Amino acid sequence: MSEFDSLLQGMNLILTPGHIGLMVIGVLLGILVGVLPGLGAPNGVALLLPLTFTMSPVSAIILLSCMYWGALFGGSITSILFNIPGEPSSVATTFDGYPMAREGRAAEALTAAFSSALIGALAGVLLLTFLSTRIAEFAMSFSSPEFFAVYLLAFCTFIGMSKNPPLKTVVAMMIGFAMAAVGMDTVSGNLRLTFDQPTLMTGISFEVAVIGLFGIGEILCTVEEGLVFRGEHARITPMVILRTWAKLPRYWWTIVRSTLVGCWMGITPGGPTAASFMSYSLARRFSKNRENFGKGELEGVIAPETADHAAGTSALLPMLTLGIPGSATAAVMLGGLMIWGLHPGPTLFVEQHDFVWGLIASMYLGNVVSLIVVLATVPLFASILRIPFSIIAPIIIMVCAIGAYSVHNSFFDVVLMLGFGALGYLFKKLGYPIAPLVLAAVLGDKAEDAFRQSMLFSDGHIGIFWSNPLVGGLTTAALLMLFWPLISKALQTLMGLRKPQLAKPKSVL
Repeated sequence: MSEFDSLLQGMNLILTPGHIGLMVIGVLLGILVGVLPGLGAPNGVALLLPLTFTMSPVSAIILLSCMYWGALFGGSITSILFNIPGEPSSVATTFDGYPMAREGRAAEALTAAFSSALIGALAGVLLLTFLSTRIAEFAMSFSSPEFFAVYLLAFCTFIGMSKNPPLKTVVAMMIGFAMAAVGMDTVSGNLRLTFDQPTLMTGISFEVAVIGLFGIGEILCTVEEGLVFRGEHARITPMVILRTWAKLPRYWWTIVRSTLVGCWMGITPGGPTAASFMSYSLARRFSKNRENFGKGELEGVIAPETADHAAGTSALLPMLTLGIPGSATAAVMLGGLMIWGLHPGPTLFVEQHDFVWGLIASMYLGNVVSLIVVLATVPLFASILRIPFSIIAPIIIMVCAIGAYSVHNSFFDVVLMLGFGALGYLFKKLGYPIAPLVLAAVLGDKAEDAFRQSMLFSDGHIGIFWSNPLVGGLTTAALLMLFWPLISKALQTLMGLRKPQLAKPKSVL
């Protein structure tokens, strides 16, 4: 069956009043999550996971994915109107979005942000539509060594290409691997790191850890900073929308370039945040109006928003086809799929064909619904931000506690959530990244199983990871990424030594 036929089948599956209603609800919840500081897409998706346990996988993933799109749109509202990024990936939008709002052009900035975000998201969905099946078919030939090499490449890419210090990324991953090791060993059946606690025999609940790390940790940091909301007003009218849309074709090359950057950073573990900053830097470097950047340049809003949404959507491609999330939110959604009994990877496209294409079809419709809903509800969600944070913070903490308790109906999970909240706070204060920890916690046990199976096949010989060109290339690329910080420093030093020294002018005296 061709991709087009599969997509039509997926559209037929989701075009029901119930699913469209779930899209609207998911978008509204996502905008709320994106607007409120202290939440965000990863934590919002984690909070909703317990509510989806009684739903069918198709309905559940529609709700979660639409909440994801809504959270990305909601982060733009706070960035432009209040100069407060609702999402880390929305930081670059504040550079020119808020100055535009101060000049009375808030409606124009919001319309440009939402419209360019839709373009970037749809480009990511197109990439997912036409590449996912081919990547899944290629991955069907993978065995344990190939899967371990892919996991190793994902881990090493986070270390080598992250903007964070490599040592901090490694420490975060080690904690994630320790979390993944808690419970029963799948090979020997022995209990590990349970400390005689029966509640830990099944392992640490992924949802509880994410709620604590992202939700409680962010709230503690926000309370410490003494956040105060002072924002600009915005009223989006049809005339403003049409005028802004008429300007967008002038920036077609910026949109294309930002889309390419976003898709690449989404497929690799760069993530939406790195994509938005990179796209903004490129736009400022090549713009004819580079001196206006930071003062209210429309191009400075279009570039990061396009890349942000393209990366957020493209991150689902490696998650669905290889079981490797390209962002923190994709990692949370990967955990949700496993809870529902679905195992992301190449076999998912064969065993759950309707689910996969229903999800892809919902991305097209869900992003369009998100644009319509967010344009209509900007004043409503902006007014929510004028509620004192001293009232909002306890409500968020209460919602986090309810979400953690509902996972297993256990108070121990609430205690664990608070512990992970303290860890998330420390990570924020000390500058440690949380995304590598989440990645290692989700994929740690799978990588361990693949490694141990490979060792059983080869009688303990490490050479199995270079036994054929595919696995050898993946393993070599992983090691190259692992040592890339050292290699790049060595190259910079070598280039510095080779630069010709300018001769000093002779004194005439």
